[in-house]
Amino acid sequence: MNEIIPIACDHAGYELKLKVIDHLRQRGLEVQDYGTHSTDSCDYPDYAHPLGAAIDRGDYRRGIVICGSGNGVQMTVNKYRGVRCALCWTPEIARLGRQHNDANVLALPARFIEQETALDIVDAWIDTPFEGGRHQRRVEKISRML
Repeated sequence: MNEIIPIACDHAGYELKLKVIDHLRQRGLEVQDYGTHSTDSCDYPDYAHPLGAAIDRGDYRRGIVICGSGNGVQMTVNKYRGVRCALCWTPEIARLGRQHNDANVLALPARFIEQETALDIVDAWIDTPFEGGRHQRRVEKISRML
């Protein structure tokens, strides 16, 4: 069974979301689209919260969120204890987010990266494993309430 990647966006991320969905399917991955489904103005938390909750429940291993800057969707999904969302604007940051932080959600800033760069970021994030080791204890401390 193929991995299912949930994806959510607001109006600013809608066009990029369609490209990312196509790209993921070409890679043989299934996609669960949490919306939005147009470029009509909307509120990103309405779409990011359900995705964050689904990751937190363990319904999916990892997901992707997109908005204009990437900040709003990242802040929203990071409210969930089981989410570690990395806002990435280069493939190298995506690789480090996976290697060092075990990022299980990727946030993309649709208004600040080119489509080709976004797809390279998605590939880097999907293809890079978590290193574990010394990073494991740090990741465990992320969820710890202080």
